[in-house]
Amino acid sequence: MKIIIAGAGAVGTHLAKMLSQEKMDIILMDEDEDRLVFPNSNMDILPVVGNPTSLRNLEEAGIGGADLFVSVTPEETTNVMACMLAHNLGAKRTVARINNYEYLLPKNKEFFENLGVNTLIYPEMLAAKEIVSDIRRPWTRQYWELFGGALILIGVKVRDNSWLVDKQINELPSENKLYHVVAIKRQHETIIPRGSDVIRSGDLLFFTTTKAGVEEVRKQAGKEDPEVKKIIIMGGSRIAIRACQYLPNHIRIRLIELDKEKSHRIAEVVPGNVLVINGDGRDPDLLKQEGIKDSQAFIALTENASTNILACLAAKRYSVFKTIAGVENMEYVSMAESMDIGAVINKKQIAASYIYQFLLDADVTNVKCLTFANADVAELVARPDSKITKKMVRDLKLPSDMTLGGLIRNGEPMLINGNTQIQAYDHVVVFCLDTAMRKLEDYFN
Repeated sequence: MKIIIAGAGAVGTHLAKMLSQEKMDIILMDEDEDRLVFPNSNMDILPVVGNPTSLRNLEEAGIGGADLFVSVTPEETTNVMACMLAHNLGAKRTVARINNYEYLLPKNKEFFENLGVNTLIYPEMLAAKEIVSDIRRPWTRQYWELFGGALILIGVKVRDNSWLVDKQINELPSENKLYHVVAIKRQHETIIPRGSDVIRSGDLLFFTTTKAGVEEVRKQAGKEDPEVKKIIIMGGSRIAIRACQYLPNHIRIRLIELDKEKSHRIAEVVPGNVLVINGDGRDPDLLKQEGIKDSQAFIALTENASTNILACLAAKRYSVFKTIAGVENMEYVSMAESMDIGAVINKKQIAASYIYQFLLDADVTNVKCLTFANADVAELVARPDSKITKKMVRDLKLPSDMTLGGLIRNGEPMLINGNTQIQAYDHVVVFCLDTAMRKLEDYFN
């Protein structure tokens, strides 16, 4: 598969790194030659200096034979124009990064497809929605609804007070099963658990469950579930503004922005439940003045990852229940996890996982790259006569780095065990380590 990525910024570079492990023909294009230099990198990509809105540059990059063209430059108009040109020059599928929510409205879908833009992606919106999901379930590290909410993926860190600690997987309740432990993140290792694996205090567990099982997961994990009534957000980024617009109106929000002019502009676009404050969110006196001690959540979304991490650590000292840090530097993600700061939002990883689903030959409807776990979750449809439908799950001899979390059959959610027989057109949740994603095609095609 030949893929051309225009824009060697955070999203484009991360996507190229992800795909370079998949033995695909990856071309990364940018007008700035310095952005295409990756010292000490083993990425198998072809860097091309060029303008994605130049017909000549696109043709020189081989756009006519491209299976996928992705334009993720900072400029929305450049991305849309580049996709239009790429489509007309022979690219089979195009994806454009945008920052205008209006383009995503259903009434505009056909309009952009007629222009040659197959898919629009708004990373800041995706990140904001993830923040809202985290706030609605503050006891989780990850809460992701699959198949429109029929199945749910939950990531939660267990402590000594959890009933699950020191239990083997095969000791967990099997009758009227309400959840399935699909992965364990322990320090720097992600484990696809088998029956003899033991859950330890400090493990980050990933569960698949139905809506009926969410409360049971919370109780067995030993977690409180406070109602979030007040939030402090540090940093007036586009993600912060979108999050303010998506969060429920009954929540009181204090948004602290250091830049005075920017804070005035933000105040004009956020809802009435948001108070914009011009100040330094790192100032303890300001945080106390704005009520950090009676806030249930603190979200740090400045452009500096280390600032966000340190701010969340400070918020935890004030006993804030839920902290979320924007961390764009991938090297800082593991540091954030080791410091136990709470949830991490990585915009480029969210965007890259959204794009990744278009690259698999299997019938994939959604892909999620898990920030802390070095793992992926995919929603797939079992095709007739595919390998996954031939035997019961226990006899499929699935690779050790892959497990099945649940399925939807005729609209009804089901958890999966060894006796489950996958049927044609079942929608299946698959959890796998990030090196195993391509193996899915062997089972589902």
